[in-house]
Amino acid sequence: PAALSARLVHESSLKPVRVILISDRYLNQQKGLPRGYLSALEPIIEEDEWKRAKQLVEAFMKRGGVGEELQRSLERKACNTDNWVSLWGKLEYFGNRSPVVINANVPIACPRLDFRDKQGQIRCAAKLIVALLEFKTTIENETLPAENLGGKPLCMEQYSQLLSTCRIPGLERDSVVFHAKIGNPPKHITVVYNSQFFVVEVYHNDGTPLTVDQLCVQMESICTSTSETTTEPVGILTTLDRDSWSKAYLSMKDQTNKESLSAIERSIFTLCLDRAIPRESDKYGTCDFHLITHGGGSQWNSANRWFDKSLQIIVAEDGSWGLNLIHIVADGTVSMALTDYLVASMKKPEMRQASILPLLMPQKLHFHVTPDIKEIIEQAKRSMDRNIQNFDLSVMVFDHFGKNYLKAHNMSPDAFIQMAIQLAYYRMNKQVCASYEAVSQRMFRRGRVSLLLSTTSVSAAFVKAFDDPQKQNTEKIDLLEKAIKTHKENIKAVIGGHDIVAHIIALRLQAVENKLPMPDIFRDISYKKILNYQFVTSNTGSVGVHQVDENSGYSLCYSVHNSHFIIEMATSNTHKRLNTRHLIQNMKDALLDMRALLEQAPRAT
Repeated sequence: PAALSARLVHESSLKPVRVILISDRYLNQQKGLPRGYLSALEPIIEEDEWKRAKQLVEAFMKRGGVGEELQRSLERKACNTDNWVSLWGKLEYFGNRSPVVINANVPIACPRLDFRDKQGQIRCAAKLIVALLEFKTTIENETLPAENLGGKPLCMEQYSQLLSTCRIPGLERDSVVFHAKIGNPPKHITVVYNSQFFVVEVYHNDGTPLTVDQLCVQMESICTSTSETTTEPVGILTTLDRDSWSKAYLSMKDQTNKESLSAIERSIFTLCLDRAIPRESDKYGTCDFHLITHGGGSQWNSANRWFDKSLQIIVAEDGSWGLNLIHIVADGTVSMALTDYLVASMKKPEMRQASILPLLMPQKLHFHVTPDIKEIIEQAKRSMDRNIQNFDLSVMVFDHFGKNYLKAHNMSPDAFIQMAIQLAYYRMNKQVCASYEAVSQRMFRRGRVSLLLSTTSVSAAFVKAFDDPQKQNTEKIDLLEKAIKTHKENIKAVIGGHDIVAHIIALRLQAVENKLPMPDIFRDISYKKILNYQFVTSNTGSVGVHQVDENSGYSLCYSVHNSHFIIEMATSNTHKRLNTRHLIQNMKDALLDMRALLEQAPRAT
């Protein structure tokens, strides 16, 4: 990022991009930090706070001072790690002790399929398994097409982490195990039905994968053998906060539990065969998003999961389906690429393949549930249901215009929506919000997602001027154009590694790591405000993805289409001041009013 230049070299279709760090004359390279940090702070703090922040930045940047010391320390770390930004991101991720459900995992709801019965569900599940095994082969053979952005190669490493991976609970910090990279890679998946777990071998002894018809036989066998309802729903334990789950996990020490846990953790992925949950009557059907995010509650499918698995494929009897992934293995661009592959595979005509090879029947996994674990399971049910009650989700299909209309006006659809978000919030609260947009940094080796502060001085000027009767439309158009231009430039900068927010956070973490007294710049209200965001937003491509941080504001995802947008907004009801239905209506109004502005004051061509 800002202080560390990088040159990118492409190696092969799947091998990650290599980064060469150039850290000469680091003080010259660091000059962008104070200007960028203060510029980022300006629209979201008061004037007196900004003046104090300016003084603190100047003190921090003094030659021979603590800022220089922390910068040198960060550069040493950069020379010894592939990607220091991703490194501190992992530390933050594994240190978070909130439940992964809703707060951390990435749910992706896919277009509903045309079946409404058990046979359709089983066949759909079998086709998805075959498609995923085909995708797995392209990863292993390094035949997955190399991705690039603007002609520059993107790191492909995340694809190799998608499968055969599991998050492992720990007492203070979790970890993740990549079983595909360990000797004797797994050849099985786990299937969950009626909150019971089964091992299904998906390869024959000769290494060929099972066919759709053979997998249907396996699924039917599972569905007809689980009439037993007295089995404890151990999957619900993975919905607990990480402290409670890690204690329960460590207490499941007997051989039966160890073998069952290992089978789940080592499996290529988990397939969840769900019951259909009651559908709401709203226009888009938020039911699908609830199903994929949390399963609907303890009385429905929340125990029909293993939320620590890197990838869960969820298929319900009513045609609803989607993916639930742990965020540490892959960011949105990779998750969406997999999703698009699966969606396309489901549209292909089915090829019937006869096989006479014998099948290993599914093996049910057993758990020894002690009275203590049984009580924790009941606690997990209550906790999950309470968290779902606090989960506020709204979805809107905005069909008044889409990408084509904005492109005709030379407007970036992404930046236009970002300005609408800020305008909607300003109208409701009469203050500028700190809004972030997720930006991929995969042009760097092991690059992950970073957050761009999309609120800028020019976007703040635009939202303040929009409803001001003293302002002319031509002035408002000019402010909108400047805000969109600035947003596009800032996105390009963050993609290229010029990441002010990541840099300042990394410097603070160097102070913690080196056990230095915390510099005043990091104890000031300005530093707290730049991280106290009201929105984390993401342009997700084709379907909805969201994560809700119970300690912040809104999670907002949108997908851009030729003639419409799909906007999904989520928050925690523990914040009584937050309301997704109210805000999403205000966002609709903002989009319409911004279009009216474009039409009232047409741009010169």
